[in-house]
Amino acid sequence: MEAITRILKLRSLDWEVDVPVRIFWPVEDKGSWFCRWEIDWPDRKRSNMAGGVDGVQALRLALEMIGATLHYSDEHGAGALRWNDGANDYGFPLPPGTRGGLSDAGDQPGLQ
Repeated sequence: MEAITRILKLRSLDWEVDVPVRIFWPVEDKGSWFCRWEIDWPDRKRSNMAGGVDGVQALRLALEMIGATLHYSDEHGAGALRWNDGANDYGFPLPPGTRGGLSDAGDQPGLQ
């Protein structure tokens, strides 16, 4: 199964490491659609899937799940996670109703 990948960066004062985020193409199973995703942290792998009535909904929900997972992460809270030359919004949407306070000093609303 093919995937698309976004590479985030996890940084400290002494090192930087890639954090790949993979999104697999939605697949149909018994009338529903599912989109699997993975985040490869340096010390763990987080994977899950989102389901929807069609492939577009499954993909949208997977993107929101990724956004929430990243923004709930200790790495985000510590301000160590980055994308696109230092941006800390990562380019993933958050689920509706989760745009509250900031979980770090960045300008992207986090989860409450």
